Amino acid sequence: MISRAFDFLSRRIDGPLMAALALTLALGLTVVYSASGSSVDRVASQGRNLALALFALWLFAHIHPQTLMRLAVPAYVAGMGLLIAVALFGEVRNGARRWLNLGFTTLQPSEVMKIAVPLALAWYFHRHEEGLRLRDFAVAAIILALPVGLVVRQPDLGTALLIFASGFFVIFLAGLSWRVLLSVLTAAVVSIPFVWPMLHDYQRQRILTLLNPLDDPLGSGYHIIQSTIAIGSGGILGKGWLNGTQAQLDFVPERSTDFILAVFGEEFGLAGNVILIILYVLIITRGMMIAANASTVFSRLTAGAITLTFFTYAFVNMGMVSGILPVVGVPLPMVSYGGTALLSILAGFGILMSISTHKQLVSS
Repeated sequence: MISRAFDFLSRRIDGPLMAALALTLALGLTVVYSASGSSVDRVASQGRNLALALFALWLFAHIHPQTLMRLAVPAYVAGMGLLIAVALFGEVRNGARRWLNLGFTTLQPSEVMKIAVPLALAWYFHRHEEGLRLRDFAVAAIILALPVGLVVRQPDLGTALLIFASGFFVIFLAGLSWRVLLSVLTAAVVSIPFVWPMLHDYQRQRILTLLNPLDDPLGSGYHIIQSTIAIGSGGILGKGWLNGTQAQLDFVPERSTDFILAVFGEEFGLAGNVILIILYVLIITRGMMIAANASTVFSRLTAGAITLTFFTYAFVNMGMVSGILPVVGVPLPMVSYGGTALLSILAGFGILMSISTHKQLVSS
């Protein structure tokens, strides 16, 4: 009986990917306990978040890629409708309009678009796989720009960056030429003087703080200064679990969410950071293997985009905490406390497992 239940639960689970995910998630719970001041309630809350996210992973792993492709456009349209509803009727918290009150709960529709955007773009390129032209890439760029623009207006730069990354990777993997890419990058650089005045004050301040955090050490530069001190003080082997002075004495801000890497680096040192990076590399490598072995354009583009978006999560957070990128509010994937990002990440990996275990996709 137990064996049958286990077979049923694990039937569509990719073993190597799940093993790397499980180790990273266990490491995350360990660090959350320390970062929250040994709060059992905080870990229990994260455990509930994790249970829901793992259920989402299992559920998406059992949805056939053909079904996902059919749901791609409705999911994108529904997500766009929710983003428009947020812009018109959304709740304002701390100066940002990001949440939609549904009566029984609140929803942050931008998280839905982290999955809906790459699925919609992968569907589009799958339908136009023969004879792709520049016009097709222009249409794809519009499909991507619409939700990114709405999320930037909320404002939520971190989530907008991740949505943009998830869509851009689909467009890039579909065959975007380097000539077009370099042209777009050149245009982006040239437009900086025009975009700068359009940024919010806090966004401009974050960029200026990155260039010189010591200019305001007790204000805008405080996060970066304290996080780099914590990581540096960990040395090679760290100060030991629960023994990080910068974190335990409350010097590190947001230490259980966006800046949890500073806590981890102080307590486990360079050795711990290397282990974490190895786990991330294993996850990314397995994801790219699944993408390379996918049987259709839709599956290949979706798997590649999900994997590379996960890489973006990790790279941006690590760069932010170590002071080489601006602070944009991106959590450390599967380690930071929080349910929304964890849910979207593990749902994405569920899609990866579906692509891995469902070998054939009937064209529709």
